[in-house]
Amino acid sequence: MTTTTDVQQASPTVEQPQKEHQWLQQLVGEWTYEVEAVAESDQSLETSTGIERVKSLDGLWVVAEGQGEMCGSMATTLMTLGYNPQKQRYVGTWLGSMMSHLWVYDGELDAAERVLTLHSEGPAMAGEGKMSQYKDVIEFKSDDHRVLTSFNLGDDGQWHQFMTANYHRQF
Repeated sequence: MTTTTDVQQASPTVEQPQKEHQWLQQLVGEWTYEVEAVAESDQSLETSTGIERVKSLDGLWVVAEGQGEMCGSMATTLMTLGYNPQKQRYVGTWLGSMMSHLWVYDGELDAAERVLTLHSEGPAMAGEGKMSQYKDVIEFKSDDHRVLTSFNLGDDGQWHQFMTANYHRQF
């Protein structure tokens, strides 16, 4: 016979946020953004704007929903970020209404705790059904200004920047 004490002991405990989770909380709020990206077709510079609303899920996760221009049309994006204490790594996902690929993040915070680098794998920019390595770098310039810079690992073994987004907190 199972007793209440047995059930209580078997129940999972609610995790408490650690300092790594707390770092993510500075993302919470409403932001506007301006993006500069290199167009794949002719290497010209494309610009776009949008808004992003970031909320916290009990201090363990942040969820960011963005809406704005992307690839010449309106798009919605969704990003999740958290910290996995067992792996001692930041983890998350990114998806957008303009593509079917789910980007899975694995990352680390720099020693100064200002820059979060998130690694992922996704479709190669050149197409052809190949996959490629990417990294998104989130850097806080101030409490109300952060920059997201995206890179692709080229065939030459070097990281090539293809996008920069400046986010400004609205409230």
